[in-house]
Amino acid sequence: MKPYRTLLFVPGHKPDWVLKALRTGADAIVLDLEDSVPEAEKESARKAVADTIIAVREHDSEVGLFVRPNGLGTRTTGADLEAVVLPGLTGIFAPKIETVHDVVAYDALLDHFEQRNGAGRQRVIVPVETVKAIHNCREIALASPRIAAMIGPTAEHADIAREVGFEWSAEGTETLYLRSRILLACREAGLHALTGLWEELGDLDGLAGFADGGRRLGFRGMVVIHPSHVPVVNAAFTPSETDIAFYRGLADAYLAGERVGDGAVRYRGLHIDRAHYDKALQWLEHAAELTEGNRNV
Repeated sequence: MKPYRTLLFVPGHKPDWVLKALRTGADAIVLDLEDSVPEAEKESARKAVADTIIAVREHDSEVGLFVRPNGLGTRTTGADLEAVVLPGLTGIFAPKIETVHDVVAYDALLDHFEQRNGAGRQRVIVPVETVKAIHNCREIALASPRIAAMIGPTAEHADIAREVGFEWSAEGTETLYLRSRILLACREAGLHALTGLWEELGDLDGLAGFADGGRRLGFRGMVVIHPSHVPVVNAAFTPSETDIAFYRGLADAYLAGERVGDGAVRYRGLHIDRAHYDKALQWLEHAAELTEGNRNV
């Protein structure tokens, strides 16, 4: 999956909000059929989301486009997927996944509706929302090649806060263990590691610090719920020119030393060897993927 820095949620029954969402520069849009859609609007929202997918692709072929269906326990997931797994959809943001069996169920449903509706192969983003999902995160991450990303939980008032019972703080120490488990599962399975969620809509300075902390921990993008959050989070997860120059210089310094038979050299006051060089290459590769794969980098 592309290294999306921002996934911006839009209620599925509010198609007029989508063009505004696209103008924010978000790397991916998530059209929601679950929590943000009132029960009375669920059925009409499916049609609205299907129309929105077509409309978005007429204007933008690059933005990631995902749908969050209702969870398997509602027994309406199939109806959601039947309506929205269409050409142009990137994938599914699959809520309430707790076990490998849930992944298998999504695999079967997606296989069916991809063929029926002529859609491309869908990728799956898994938000970790329950205690059971935290315990099973490694097995879930490895359960299917469709799984492309997982989200380390941080929300102040959402499912995970209720399930675990933590008291939220901007520093995030109460969710550090939870997020770290998800991050390690992502690294082992080769998934895109995402974090979220910042709920204080007007506190952009707090958001910037929170996103920066997620990046330093090892995450590479974040779920956002308001258009004003997109440029802040994009900036936090975009390598700076200073950092790019540092790692390019490090790689060049190591190679120069290697050519004269030195396996360890001095660079900007640092002792560097092969491990540092390998990290620099990985970091530069990530920066190049962002430039090629996302908009407004």
